[in-house]
Amino acid sequence: MSVDVRIDQGRLSRFLRLRGGIVERNLARRTRRTADIASDLAPGSMGDYVDWHIEEGPRGLQGVITCDHPATIFVLNGTRPHIIRPRRARALRFEVDGRVVYSAIVRQPGTRANNFLGRALRLSR
Repeated sequence: MSVDVRIDQGRLSRFLRLRGGIVERNLARRTRRTADIASDLAPGSMGDYVDWHIEEGPRGLQGVITCDHPATIFVLNGTRPHIIRPRRARALRFEVDGRVVYSAIVRQPGTRANNFLGRALRLSR
């Protein structure tokens, strides 16, 4: 699953539509800066999956920032509390305070939403 954030250059790009010109260079600079901020704000290794490019949109040039990590949608929206059960074994194995623990189920308390892409967009202005 991929999540996109689009940055429009607005009316100016509609009239100037210059591929490789000053409008595209300015948009590329702003998009790269926003993608770098998003990469820094992303949790864990998710920042390695943040990428950007410039494309022609319906209203002119657009800067597109994508994050292709499989858990991006869960990080952006958060999760509700849920129960985790083993799929291929009879018990789950994990470590707690350096001790190995086995359990038939785990009650995961859920996670708060972390809209790092939206925060990066607001911080880049």
